[in-house]
Amino acid sequence: MVKHFLHKMFSVFLALIVLSSTMSFTIEKHFCGDKLIDVALFSELNKCNMDSSSIDLEGFVKKMCCKDEVNIVTGQDELLMHDFDDLSMDIQTALFEVTQSINHLVSVEPLSKKSFNDYSPPKLIVNRLIVNQNFLI
Repeated sequence: MVKHFLHKMFSVFLALIVLSSTMSFTIEKHFCGDKLIDVALFSELNKCNMDSSSIDLEGFVKKMCCKDEVNIVTGQDELLMHDFDDLSMDIQTALFEVTQSINHLVSVEPLSKKSFNDYSPPKLIVNRLIVNQNFLI
C-alpha cells in the first residue's frame, strides 16, 4: 500500500519536472522611472498614462521615463533519452545500490498469521458473567 502510494507520487513528481522543463513563457515588466508599474505573465501589460514615443518640439527632444522590459524563459525543445548501458560502470553501480537500499527501506512484508494452537487458556474459577448476571441480548 505504502509502496504503491510512493510510486504514484514519485511518478507525478517526475511528470511535473518534465512539464516545467519543457514549458516556455514570457514575463513583461513596465517601469515608469525607477518604479515598477505592472508585471504580466499570461495577460496583457497595463501601461501608465504617459505616451511611449518621444516628442520633438522645435529641436527639443523630451525623453520618456517609461520603459518596457521583456524576459523570455525558453524551455527545452528536445528531450534526450539515454540507455542504462550508456552510463559508466561506477554510475550504474551507484544507481543499483541506491535503488536496492530504497527497496529495502520501503518494502513491506505481509503480516503472518500467528496461530495459538499450543496456548491453553487459564482455568476459569468463577464465571463472572453469570455471577454478575451480564447477558448479551
